[in-house]
Amino acid sequence: MSLFDFFRRPKQKALDRVIFNADSVTRFRPDGVEETIRWDDLHEVGILTTDEGPWLEDVFFLLIGSDGKSGCVVPQLAEGCKELVERLQRLPNFNNEALIKAMGSAVNAQFVCWKRQVS
Repeated sequence: MSLFDFFRRPKQKALDRVIFNADSVTRFRPDGVEETIRWDDLHEVGILTTDEGPWLEDVFFLLIGSDGKSGCVVPQLAEGCKELVERLQRLPNFNNEALIKAMGSAVNAQFVCWKRQVS
């Protein structure tokens, strides 16, 4: 093993992929499992960070349904994640400061970026 091998990221087998439309968000995992949440059921958007980076995925977007159990988890490196984050930032009262703090985190932490307002 050379000194430069230490700096190489491990090869990824297959990437996660996320797509969204006017009705829902769907994550396609490399193992074939799909996770979907409808926009009208979205209750909270969070970010989970770990201390595993930079060699392993360490940022995950949590899209949590109204029951607190359903939803989907989108890794930051998923294909389509950048576009999803841009869409999430258009949610009313999305907390961009929490997003910025999460992106700078290198520890195990959870950040809440948005919660549906209950009237």
